[in-house]
Amino acid sequence: MIAIELLEKYGALKKVYDKTSIIFEEGKLPANYYQIISGEIKMNNYNDDGREFIQGIFYKNQSFGEPPLFLNQNYPASAVAVEDSEILYLSRPNFMRLLEENPVISLKIIENLAQRLYYKSVMAAEMSTQEPEHRVLKLIDHGIAYFNFKKDQNGYLINFTRQQIGDLTGLRVETVIRTIKALEKKGVLKIINRKVYR
Repeated sequence: MIAIELLEKYGALKKVYDKTSIIFEEGKLPANYYQIISGEIKMNNYNDDGREFIQGIFYKNQSFGEPPLFLNQNYPASAVAVEDSEILYLSRPNFMRLLEENPVISLKIIENLAQRLYYKSVMAAEMSTQEPEHRVLKLIDHGIAYFNFKKDQNGYLINFTRQQIGDLTGLRVETVIRTIKALEKKGVLKIINRKVYR
């Protein structure tokens, strides 16, 4: 997203988070811009029944948590390390100065936020009206387009667990498993060594 050297020039620091570590908590006021050097981060919250809802999953070179940072509003979700992760963080005042002094970077951030908003709008419509097969494929195709899933001779390796697919689409994990098997039978997906390919 933003070059590491440029972030460091404005005072960004690196921090390592172990798997399951919380980077920031829902309800807290944002203080930093975050960008992933390595690892995987999810933004999530829980409903009254304790069911997790994943708002988004973020990978190397992606940023997360910016909308509340711009609005100076509390985080609507927590950010948690899905695996050991190294993160760059830059204080809000320095991040705003970086954007003011680098308009090309500002445009990149706007494009990134617009892409996320578009995805949320599409998935909200999918979750309210579409069948499980349609929801799962829409999520997988979005992942291929925007999360740089690796491609090999089997196709694109879908780097989501069944649980994550469920949490991202509003489906129960059992429904996701049945849906993936049905899509495999139709020849739309492949399952090789328990891994899903498109």
